[in-house]
Amino acid sequence: MKIAIIEDELLAVNYLKNLLDTQSIVPVTETVVLRSKKQAIDFFEKDSADLIFMDIHLGDGMSLEIFEHVELFTPIIFITAFDEYAMRVFRHFTIDYLLKPFEEEDLHKALQKFISIRNNFDPEPVLKSISSLRQADDEVMKRFMVREGNKLKSIDEHNTAYFFASGKYLFLTTKDHQTYIYDDTIKDIIQKLNPDIFFKINRKFIINKEAVSEIIKYSSQKVELRLSPEPEVNAEVFISKTQITECLNWLNR
Repeated sequence: MKIAIIEDELLAVNYLKNLLDTQSIVPVTETVVLRSKKQAIDFFEKDSADLIFMDIHLGDGMSLEIFEHVELFTPIIFITAFDEYAMRVFRHFTIDYLLKPFEEEDLHKALQKFISIRNNFDPEPVLKSISSLRQADDEVMKRFMVREGNKLKSIDEHNTAYFFASGKYLFLTTKDHQTYIYDDTIKDIIQKLNPDIFFKINRKFIINKEAVSEIIKYSSQKVELRLSPEPEVNAEVFISKTQITECLNWLNR
């Protein structure tokens, strides 16, 4: 299993790594240490892990702010010296909440809890249920209302090339090279779109299959899409590493 440790204190990192190296509950094949919020965001934009250990207070801010930049569906064991964040962290995929200084036994209990949840949870029915809901006619948006000056304009899904996020705004670009501010977020709009037409390739772009003009594969972990029309910002558009296989399968359908 690939473990990510988000912790800025070197002594705490070494203590946790030593405990993980000597336990036999979870087979650890790789450990990634991320010493700051920025490092964590950069890492999870392109990569993933099977389990995350996350301290709450980091040198460059609160680790909870990471969730504002990347979508994490990875189980998390929080490690912190403060207990006032217990309620907040359980909004996420939280396995346990370890208060520093924690003992080896505390870690083992958290790992056993993780294994128990993983072994007894079958995500397939849930994923099928979500998929069927998203594809239901009353859930799928086929037209998008945008503002053009003091007028409102309705854009058909087939004329929508892609959505892209920039700063605090979400934009919609049409196949005829028009770009509008769209009143939604990239995280919410993807739930309302037809999955046969649209795919969220990274945290900034949702694309229409027909907007892809070229696929450039640099390696198994680096794939670029050329879009038409070409984006005004973020000219290089790469598929997130965790989405490459699924995205290429989607493009091939």
